[in-house]
Amino acid sequence: MSKLDKDQVLADFTAAYKNAHGKSPDIAEKNGWYSIDGGKNKRLAQLAEEANALTDQTQSAPTKSAPKKATAKVKKPATKPNKAGKSTGLSAKALWLKRLEETQSYSRLPRGMQADQ
Repeated sequence: MSKLDKDQVLADFTAAYKNAHGKSPDIAEKNGWYSIDGGKNKRLAQLAEEANALTDQTQSAPTKSAPKKATAKVKKPATKPNKAGKSTGLSAKALWLKRLEETQSYSRLPRGMQADQ
């Protein structure tokens, strides 16, 4: 493993961060750990990796044009019975069974629950 130059790594990270986010990072150092903008503490090697990732990200990103609209997937929550006591959708058990049938995984029903219920 090669020795990392602290000043060079911090300079590279600062430049990459500034290009990616448009502002300089607030870097706090304590006992060999570095906190970026008050976030989680990281080692110098992690900062070097992030600088490379930010550099790659800004180089591969297309030029800024009109902002895109954010489209988020909205999950429909399982419905509960209304005030009249009529069910307006699937129960928790039925929803879980449906989910297990739709996905290909090793998930199974909770203990004590039968598929025919």
